[in-house]
Amino acid sequence: MTLILNNDDVKQVLTMDVTMEALEKAYVELVEREAVCRPRIDLQVPTPNPEKIYQWGTMEGGSTSGYFAIRMKSDVIYEQEYNGAITQEKYCVRPGRFCGLILLTSIHNGEPLALLNDGYLQHMRVGADSGIGAKYMAREDAEVVGMIGSGGMARSHMEAFMQVRRIQRVQVYSPTKANRENYAREMTERFDVEAVPLNDPDAVYKGADIIAGCTDSAVDIIKGAALEEGTHITSIGGRPDAETFDRIDLSLRLGTSPAPWGLEEFGLPDEYITYAARPNDDDGFKMKRKRRRAHGVQGGDKNVMLADLLSGKRKGRMSPAQVTYSERGNVQGAQFYSVAGKVYELARAEGLGKEIPTEWLLQDIRD
Repeated sequence: MTLILNNDDVKQVLTMDVTMEALEKAYVELVEREAVCRPRIDLQVPTPNPEKIYQWGTMEGGSTSGYFAIRMKSDVIYEQEYNGAITQEKYCVRPGRFCGLILLTSIHNGEPLALLNDGYLQHMRVGADSGIGAKYMAREDAEVVGMIGSGGMARSHMEAFMQVRRIQRVQVYSPTKANRENYAREMTERFDVEAVPLNDPDAVYKGADIIAGCTDSAVDIIKGAALEEGTHITSIGGRPDAETFDRIDLSLRLGTSPAPWGLEEFGLPDEYITYAARPNDDDGFKMKRKRRRAHGVQGGDKNVMLADLLSGKRKGRMSPAQVTYSERGNVQGAQFYSVAGKVYELARAEGLGKEIPTEWLLQDIRD
């Protein structure tokens, strides 16, 4: 039987410590070439509305440990301006509804083991990545988080930071007053920390040991001029500005997907690759262009890979004054086989989800 798991099922078994442990194991497997993944690939097709575009996104990976997974997203995406901030919005069918699915299979016999909603797992695995970055790069005495954004990603990031540092305070800015106030209230109740909603985005940086960008912004959100000495930075939505990168002393990358077998020249550091219909039609939608993105990649000795850090080949933060940065890299596919595989095992043990006959997904016609 194939297991169907919705977000409520996933939430019952997936904790932040489980997520972080699964991801770190997957990153080691990639280095040891016991696992494989590829960069995220997006396909874009213009819609009749010139301000919107259809996007199909996939990322996939598998391991000799037993699982393979592909995550699939079906979105209509567009830009929106609110209170002077430009954000990327998305929906499936209608605003407020989304379609993201993870298909988990067995590498032993190809069996489709489970189909999962990706929403809760998505928030957890992204927050966990930033938590891993803070674990290895933030100062040991880091206790103040400057949070830019107040949505689901900001919540999972705070949970991850609480796993790796003794956080005492979070100061949060987002354009909507009610959202940042609700976030602050929730963080105080959930983690027993001082949580302060801010009216001024520049105030986020004052006294912050960790700066986290967790927005849907289409523009630069991390301001290098405002960073204080010793800050650790992570940004999963919006971009750090050019001055931020000038100020970074050390940049941690959690992993890079391998090049295609026998085609080393096709190896890419980019987080995603976009294929587009009407690639030269740039009159309407401006957010996600044809170019690739790898906004955290630094040059020369500023770069350190997690694998080199763990093996002792490279060192992390060398002084409390250094400004550090962390990013995932392009190993999303490995994240989904590792975390979805763990969710599947835990959900099976707890008797969660619904089952459908695996035969419904099989056929007797060979391709």
